[in-house]
Amino acid sequence: MLTLRCTKRLLDRMRLRPDENPPAPTTLLGDWYCNLLHTSAGQLILAVSERTLLPVLVPARDAKSLPARLPQAVAEVFAAIGVPSISIGREVTLMDMMAIGRTASRQVLGSMNDFAWMLEVPIDRGESLLDAAVFLAQAPCKPIGMDSPSRATLGAFALTSN
Repeated sequence: MLTLRCTKRLLDRMRLRPDENPPAPTTLLGDWYCNLLHTSAGQLILAVSERTLLPVLVPARDAKSLPARLPQAVAEVFAAIGVPSISIGREVTLMDMMAIGRTASRQVLGSMNDFAWMLEVPIDRGESLLDAAVFLAQAPCKPIGMDSPSRATLGAFALTSN
């Protein structure tokens, strides 16, 4: 169980009402923050893990289906950065149930703004959304002690496998 914490822009696009009291997340990476981006490659949704700031990109078409599409996109980014397949399966299974909520952390939103600026580089090079997400995941982020989201994510999964 987790909450997709969406910006107002994305909530309007999805035409969904947010849950005013969403449940606490049961996933290792916590809730996911989501924003609608307008890029030269088209409209995208940037989703970022609350705990490790791992970014995931999905096309914005049919935004209302984001809860159904996000787990697969997350699994692809996990595999690309080296998360063990058993851990991927466990985390994605916990993502089966999602609530929709409003954003709650300015720190995460600030990191998302940084990612939006950095996204221009891989988009302009014509990289896939997966490659662009992995590129963003290598950036050091202040809210996680100047670690990269990929290293923070791998570290979080390593702690649970012991």
